[in-house]
Amino acid sequence: MSRVKKLIRQEILDLTAYPVPSAEGMLKLDAMENPYMWPAVAREAWADLLKDVPINRYPDAGAQQLKDALKAEMGVNDNYDILLGNGSDEIIQMLAMAVAKPGATILAPEPGFVMYKMIATFCGLNYVGVPLTDEFELDEAAMLEAINEHEPELIFLAQPNNPTGNLWDENIVTNVIEASQGLVILDEAYTAFTDADHLFLLEKYDHVLVMRTLSKVGLAGLRLGLLIGSKQWLSELEKIRMPYNINSLTQASALFALEHFDMLIMQTEQLRIDRVVLMKDLCTIQGLQVFPSEANFVLVRTPDGMARHWFEGLKEKGILIKCLDGGHLLLKNCLRITVGTTEQNDKLYQALKVISDSGSIQ
Repeated sequence: MSRVKKLIRQEILDLTAYPVPSAEGMLKLDAMENPYMWPAVAREAWADLLKDVPINRYPDAGAQQLKDALKAEMGVNDNYDILLGNGSDEIIQMLAMAVAKPGATILAPEPGFVMYKMIATFCGLNYVGVPLTDEFELDEAAMLEAINEHEPELIFLAQPNNPTGNLWDENIVTNVIEASQGLVILDEAYTAFTDADHLFLLEKYDHVLVMRTLSKVGLAGLRLGLLIGSKQWLSELEKIRMPYNINSLTQASALFALEHFDMLIMQTEQLRIDRVVLMKDLCTIQGLQVFPSEANFVLVRTPDGMARHWFEGLKEKGILIKCLDGGHLLLKNCLRITVGTTEQNDKLYQALKVISDSGSIQ
């Protein structure tokens, strides 16, 4: 143990590993996954395709066919390129590594995606979290002051934001971008569940990149993230990307999914409909505050001191959601619920209604 403490950096020793609770046997509504499987005929065609993938060979290092298919599906013009990562996490790590000069800083609003802070720590960067307002909006004055004071090399802005689910005022986002002397990343992980699209900002600002993922649309198991932006930026980041980081099975599966993307769009459209119904149902639970959402999850605030009780009560009923109470001051008494199928949402609602009506764990 003494050798571990001697060799491992203190900031790593002080960290807690990212928690992923077991969901075996549970209704899993904690991780913003698409609850729908592909239709049987699509799964059979996919399985037939994978039988011929040469897994004895290294994958296509540049994954150019997959990049071209992604650009076509997302309407990315030829002025821009795509960088692929093993999920968005790897892309965030590549960005952090690229700017990790002594004293470099990552800045992001909070509460936000926890990996911004964790990866800053992994890479030895300073991290500055700027609190949102009580309504989970960007605090423009605080953001501009922090940018002026810390001059961050990287700023992450998630649209919609995780875990709050809301979109921020476009004028404030623009002001933050214009105030930044560093690189600004628009994280659009939940773009499938909102009409907002920030690719147009690439035309206006040469220090903006847009990050997306296929995880939320139903391909979480593939771990495929992408970064869209100018070739000048991405050519430098390609130097950091590990060779063969996108394996052959992921490339083949993602290409198949993009060829049948209409089925995933149908699923995300259904989830958008079910999100509205779920939010209306949750609003009928006495004492529960339901926040607006443009993502595939809903943030709610329980009566004071009840978040953990309701979370544990749902676990006892076989339903796993995310308890955010204690994670950030602004998330006191908060729970995050992933939108599931119509039946799953109703089961969650009925269980939560029983728990809330009883005032205790059942």
